[in-house]
Amino acid sequence: MVEYLTRETIRRNAGPISEQASIVRKAATRSPAGSTFLSHSSKDVDLLPGAIAILEAHGAQVYVDKKDEELPPTTSRETASILRNRIKQCSKFILLTTVNSKDSRWVPWELGLADGFRQSSNVAIFPGVDSTRDHAWSEREYLGVYDRIVYGDHRDYPKPIFMVWDQKDNTATELRAWLRR
Repeated sequence: MVEYLTRETIRRNAGPISEQASIVRKAATRSPAGSTFLSHSSKDVDLLPGAIAILEAHGAQVYVDKKDEELPPTTSRETASILRNRIKQCSKFILLTTVNSKDSRWVPWELGLADGFRQSSNVAIFPGVDSTRDHAWSEREYLGVYDRIVYGDHRDYPKPIFMVWDQKDNTATELRAWLRR
């Protein structure tokens, strides 16, 4: 059985509060070339340290645009151009999606770019839910097209793991292996 991670579980994976700003700063200053682009709603910045920590514990080199000093202070055409290039340079694209994602102007645009630049096998949704049973919102419309990062049992592993789950075919790849492909 697989489960989406709750927002609280993602937050708990962030480590000590004293290190959380450093986790995000490192991801914002990393070169996007070959990295994993982590898209998110600006309303979910509190989840970034935990999501980055989970992904990096499985071998990802995460890039986030939060605090990227090359981005202009106010969003503009230049912002869009820089983000387009960042997404194009990254080898994987992960959308940290919560109920806040639907209100973001940038999240759907970034996901659309990633879909166009990458094969869908290199794009995944990382749902952050309020309850493990609350996931219908993450399956509607275009979000249902993509595989999801989940936690649970996999027949090839003796204990629960993080994996990228193809809900349609009910198959999964261990997260570390997916990040290496």
